[in-house]
Amino acid sequence: MVEGETEERFVNQVLAPHLHLKGFGDVSARLMGNARQRSRRGGIRPWQSAKRDISRHLRSDQGVTVALLVDYYGLPVSASTGWPGRSQARHMRVDQNALHVERSLKDAVDSDLGPGFDSRRFAPCIMLHEFEAMLFSDCRAFAIAIDREELEGNFQEIRDQFASPEHIDDSPETAPSKRIGSLVPDYSKPIDGILAVSQIGLPRIRSECQHFSKWLSQLEALA
Repeated sequence: MVEGETEERFVNQVLAPHLHLKGFGDVSARLMGNARQRSRRGGIRPWQSAKRDISRHLRSDQGVTVALLVDYYGLPVSASTGWPGRSQARHMRVDQNALHVERSLKDAVDSDLGPGFDSRRFAPCIMLHEFEAMLFSDCRAFAIAIDREELEGNFQEIRDQFASPEHIDDSPETAPSKRIGSLVPDYSKPIDGILAVSQIGLPRIRSECQHFSKWLSQLEALA
């Protein structure tokens, strides 16, 4: 279950073939909420709406695993729409905040589904801090993929300021997508983002983005 078109394509075009090779019979992405009733596809839903989708799928088929892929950046915080753990996570270190939200989400779904639910069937990944962070895993491949090789140095300069791509911050002015947009005004997340991820490749992304890699390892183990 994903929040937007880019993540939908990422699952269907990149993760699904990888997980098929690991033993999964069927892997597909679903946008949270009713996409047909939205003014635009994508966007992070309020938690109660997302939880209904998650729980419904888990109840519908005991053989289903629901994986969740959403950005930490932009997760709702307010009391009415906020996701479990997100408010407290603002005050935690970058290596703890996503883990805290993931644990809180699992607790909420476990509670909703009650005794007997196998908690391994729900595998949330809160991406640090958003999808675009992965593109800084290989700045040369990123620049080549979007046909802007002259920007390799600019991308690398951003990457070198942080311990890992996942540490690039979540400020509204300097989040990964904002940094890319300032250099590539016509950057298209669903098109350029997937081209770049495909060019970089999962092995390189996993070596640079440890939080994402651990989540993917969890899914591989389920197969």
